[in-house]
Amino acid sequence: MAEPPRLFTDLSPAAQTNFAELFEQARAAAFDRSVRNLPGSFNRKTVKGRDYWYWQVRDLQGVNRQVYLGPDDERLARLIELHEQGKTQSSGDLAALVTACVSLGCMTVIAQHFAIVNRMAEHGFFRAGGVLIGTHAFIAMANMLGVRWSSGWRTNDVDVAHPGRNVSLALADNAKADIHDAITSLEMGLLPQHTLAAEPSSTYLTAKKDIRVDLLTAAGRKAEAYRYEPLNVSLQPLKFMEFSLEHTTQTALLAGEQVVVVNVPSPMRYALHKLVIMGEREEAFRTKIVKDAGQVAALAEYGLARSPAALKNAAEDLMGRGPGWRNRAAEGLAHVAAHHPRIAESLGAVLKAASPRATRKAA
Repeated sequence: MAEPPRLFTDLSPAAQTNFAELFEQARAAAFDRSVRNLPGSFNRKTVKGRDYWYWQVRDLQGVNRQVYLGPDDERLARLIELHEQGKTQSSGDLAALVTACVSLGCMTVIAQHFAIVNRMAEHGFFRAGGVLIGTHAFIAMANMLGVRWSSGWRTNDVDVAHPGRNVSLALADNAKADIHDAITSLEMGLLPQHTLAAEPSSTYLTAKKDIRVDLLTAAGRKAEAYRYEPLNVSLQPLKFMEFSLEHTTQTALLAGEQVVVVNVPSPMRYALHKLVIMGEREEAFRTKIVKDAGQVAALAEYGLARSPAALKNAAEDLMGRGPGWRNRAAEGLAHVAAHHPRIAESLGAVLKAASPRATRKAA
C-alpha cells in the first residue's frame, strides 16, 4: 500500500534563507520603532522558566509602561546590544525581500486579512502582548518552520488572543492599546456584533459577514465576554486558551509586498491546544473540526519528524493538567484519526507516553 502524501513540503533552501533574513530585518525595524526616541530601559522577566524582554518607559502621568519586545533569543539579544552601543540595525528593503520570499514559495495571507493584523500591530496590540492565533498563525508558522502546508489553512476569520485579566503570563499588566479604534479605522465595515443580551461583543463582522475578527482570552470564573479597558475592546474567554498563550514566540506574516512581526503560539503547543478544543466542538462545527484536524495532523507530522523534543514537552504539560484535559485530547485524537489515521496513531503514542501514569511506570 502506498504511503499517503505528507501534509507539508519543505521550502527550498533559498526560500528558508530569504525568510530568515526577512524576519531578522522586520524584527529589527519593529524593535527600532518600539524603543527609538523613548527614554527608558530594558527589563527582562522570567516566567515558567523562560525569559522575555520589555522596554520600560514612564508616561506623562508618571506611570511605568512596558512594551513587549519578545522572548529572549540570540537575535533579540543582539538587537539589545546594538541599541545599548548607540547603534541601529538597517532594515534594508523589506518589500524586495517579501517579494523574493513569496516568489520562492513562502506562504501568505490575503490582503484584507493582513490589513487587519497590520493595523492592530500599528496600534500596539502585539507590543501589549497580544497573540495571533487560528489559521493565520498556522500559516505564519509554516514559513518559520521552513515548510508549506498542503491543507487546513483556508479561513475567513482573523483570530487574536490576549491574556486579559485571567492569566498571568510574561506580559505587562499596564500595557495599553486601542484595538477597537484599530479595527474600525480600517474602513472595511467591521463593527462589533450585536448581542441579544446587550453584553459587550468580542466579535467584529462586516455587513456581508465575509470577514470576522474574534478577540479571545483564557477562561476565568466567567464564561461571558467582558470589557478589557487597557485594549478598549471586549474579550471572549475560551476554555484551554491558556495553553497556547504560554511560551509564545515571534515570526513574520506576509502578504503582497508587506510584512508584519507577530506573536504566535509555540507550534507544538498550538497543535495540542487545537486537539483539546476539538473535543469541545459541537456537531454544527463539523467544517471547523475537519480544518482543525488538518492543522493538528500537519503540525504533529512535522513535530514527529523534525521537533520530537518540543512535541514531547508540550504533550507532558498537557497530559499533566488533569483528567479533563486528557479526556478532551482523546476525543480530539479520535477526530484526527477519522481523517489522518497514521498520524493520529503516532501522536497517540506520544500522548500515552506523556501521561502521568506512564511517567510513573517509567520511573
